[in-house]
Amino acid sequence: MSLIALGVTGGIGVYKAVEVARGLQKAGHDVVAIMTRAARKFVGPLTFEAITRRRVITDQFTPGINSDIEHIAIASEIDLLLVAPATANIIGKFANGIADDFLTSLYLATHAPVLIAPAMNTNMFDHPAVRQNISRLMDRGVQFVDPGSGYLACGWIGKGRLAEPPEIVVAAQQVLQPPGALRGRRVVVTAGPTHEDLDPVRYLGNRSSGKMGFALAGEASRRGADVVLIVGPTNAQAPPTSQLVRVRTAAEMYRAVMEQCRSADVVIMAAAVADYIPTQIAAEKIAKDHDEMTLRLTRTKDILAELGRARGSNDRPLLVGFAAETHDVIVRARAKRHIKRADLIVANDVSRSDAGFGSDANAVTLISADGEQSVPLQGKVGVARAILDKIESMLIGAPAKIDAGDGS
Repeated sequence: MSLIALGVTGGIGVYKAVEVARGLQKAGHDVVAIMTRAARKFVGPLTFEAITRRRVITDQFTPGINSDIEHIAIASEIDLLLVAPATANIIGKFANGIADDFLTSLYLATHAPVLIAPAMNTNMFDHPAVRQNISRLMDRGVQFVDPGSGYLACGWIGKGRLAEPPEIVVAAQQVLQPPGALRGRRVVVTAGPTHEDLDPVRYLGNRSSGKMGFALAGEASRRGADVVLIVGPTNAQAPPTSQLVRVRTAAEMYRAVMEQCRSADVVIMAAAVADYIPTQIAAEKIAKDHDEMTLRLTRTKDILAELGRARGSNDRPLLVGFAAETHDVIVRARAKRHIKRADLIVANDVSRSDAGFGSDANAVTLISADGEQSVPLQGKVGVARAILDKIESMLIGAPAKIDAGDGS
């Protein structure tokens, strides 16, 4: 079914990783084991090789042709990177982008989903540094299998022991085949800004980074949706999706959305599309000949409103818009939902210095016909999960639960 890279790091829980590999195989998956130097002090590579029937990777620089870029080849092939057990050390390396062995290099190189099963002493697991590293990884979309509580190898009793192998296998299955109303649905997501030319050198733009739209597209893909991501000019790294459409201007964004939405179940307009564009584009660079310059601007087509009108009395596609405001945020968002015939408006205050455009965090209010729900400040991946939970509940007609936690 799927190719899973099983990262095994140093700890007494390594013996459970053998059963994890076996359980994944019984579920029909192929497993390639990657063992750190510390892991090999507890269990030999031959054990994993016998179970997986694959060469166990132990060294980033094994002699051989192109062996030093093997982590890149595997990164593009795997469907999941699972680390079990995961020590505080490997979690810290992942969180801070340290790549000093095969496993850490693989983490940075792959676009596959990542699932981590921590195992460590209770005090280590509760240490602020470890909690911060876990939170940082969660904000990037990494998922975790909570450790169990009980008697630890160090003699303590508390939370920190590696979760049981069947629990880890089930978690891996859910990442690879997530349940939910989005599975098999076609979802169109827009992200980023648009750039509108003034002349061959200058353009009008905005501060959108595309990160919120990318988080939504990535999370929708993880939930099994067929995602089309339409993105304006941005330097942010786009997540892997079924289709990526790059545009530059509001007109190009309009054409792409109208073309892709014909068979869509959900359209999420997270892009910051220009409301006005220059009436004329100068053929040559505008010279600095005067102390003042007047620009004539023309309204662009309102994509969300056009979608609402085109849908008419139908309930599909489900329309989700964003209201990025600097004042009267909720009042304006309510009006926007009504005027544009949207099912859901995500309202966010972009005047905040700790959230919104360019930031890795956001805090929003979800406004729909059945009320308003606040999503507290957290990483944009956490916000994306809350938004998609709401969308899924709307697709099946059930009330959504918005988690007020840390975005996990």
